Amino acid sequence: MTANRVSTGVIGLDNILSGGLISSQAYLIKGQPGSGKTTLGFHFLNAGIIEGETALFISFSESETRLRRNAAGIGLNLDEVEFLDLSPTADFFASDQTYDIFSPAEVEQAPVTQSIIEAIDRLQPQRIFLDAITQFRFLASDPFQFRKQVQSLLRFIVDREITLLFTSEGSDRHPDDDLQFMSDGVIQLQMTAKRRNIRVAKFRGSGFISGDHDLSLDEAGMSVFPTLIPEAYERKFKLEMISSGIPEIDELLAGGIERGTTTVISGPSGVGKSTLGMQFMKEAAGRGERSVIYAFEEGIETLLERCEAINIPAHVMIERGTLSVVKVEPLKYTPNQFVHLVRSEVEEHNARIVMIDSTSGYKLSMQGEDLIRQLHALCQYLKNMGVTVILVNEVHSIAGGEFSVTEIGLSYLSDNLIFLRYLELGGQLRKAIGVLKKRVSNFERSLREFTITKYGIKVGEPLTQLRGILTGVPEWVDGTDK
Repeated sequence: MTANRVSTGVIGLDNILSGGLISSQAYLIKGQPGSGKTTLGFHFLNAGIIEGETALFISFSESETRLRRNAAGIGLNLDEVEFLDLSPTADFFASDQTYDIFSPAEVEQAPVTQSIIEAIDRLQPQRIFLDAITQFRFLASDPFQFRKQVQSLLRFIVDREITLLFTSEGSDRHPDDDLQFMSDGVIQLQMTAKRRNIRVAKFRGSGFISGDHDLSLDEAGMSVFPTLIPEAYERKFKLEMISSGIPEIDELLAGGIERGTTTVISGPSGVGKSTLGMQFMKEAAGRGERSVIYAFEEGIETLLERCEAINIPAHVMIERGTLSVVKVEPLKYTPNQFVHLVRSEVEEHNARIVMIDSTSGYKLSMQGEDLIRQLHALCQYLKNMGVTVILVNEVHSIAGGEFSVTEIGLSYLSDNLIFLRYLELGGQLRKAIGVLKKRVSNFERSLREFTITKYGIKVGEPLTQLRGILTGVPEWVDGTDK
């Protein structure tokens, strides 16, 4: 039996919930002040209006006028949402209402309960957002009565085939653990000084994506970015060779790099790593394929002008839609937000090559998370979708010294590992290119001189007489200085 799903109004959260909430159930939204509980309620009710449903907001804390204004501030029009405003009015304070003989629970409980019953019977809504249900705690004489009252309210609502979202104002003195047991699902909103996230702690009757997922609140409301599960995505593709367009490089790689593989291009600053990656994209553009570069360090205009200077027509590629260059501010995006950017290019624009330039900049956006784990998930997703991945990795050694291909443990992620290196020969600083790894096929194990000219990349014949390149002490075997 397939459960009827109800959208939360937040696409990313619906994805986490395997399509949305299950209708005619009650869900607890919990979190500290300012974490976005009411904003989620706005989206939930707005989604109901879009579906042609009747939606009801029951408020114990804020006035209807204030709530409508706050919703409009994030672009949500709640004009068609019904409101039951049970928040205290200014008259309560002005008239100095107190209870001398009876307790507040005895005086307030019956009118509040009756107002809710009348509103639901009159409107017959399909969705209700109640903020906050813990107000009933102050209308009950003891914890047992509170629990019984809330259970009765939840049953009264769901028996009428209404989907309910309700918030709590839990505290150390009055925890909301009892509400978690009574609800059909629990959605936790959390925030720290660095980031916000959302977690589904309970979801009765359905599977969901566990763990912490990134969340943002801005002028457009709430956005949720689920943690990437690579095995959930797959696209059929042909395992074919992708040429660089430079015969000598293709000879090094035994024809090129394979579609749906990950290639790490490693080397020191300024050696030509990004340029080599762009060369593969230039050839892909000639086949009408789309590529995308995520530039974590270099500005877009600088990158484009540098490409034009070496005969890579980046501006034309962008105009024709075969290239997209995205400038990424590392501290602006969380890992899952960045994944969302990549997925949009792959799934909506059919990008076939993705280059991350560089892994050092990407590491900054991790905000303390495990870089290798995040990169593994992203690369595996891209490979499953038939996308060729190029990771630009910078090492600190310039020339001489101990040879290092990667300094952050990336080598195991790569199907292909290409390195560029400076050589000091005859008093001149020159460059060499080599291949250390190809998982799918064989490769040439010699080094070749690598130069970048105004006509593009030039690669020489194999440096068969050079020794000691990996030890940092290169020399010619015949003893001459060439």
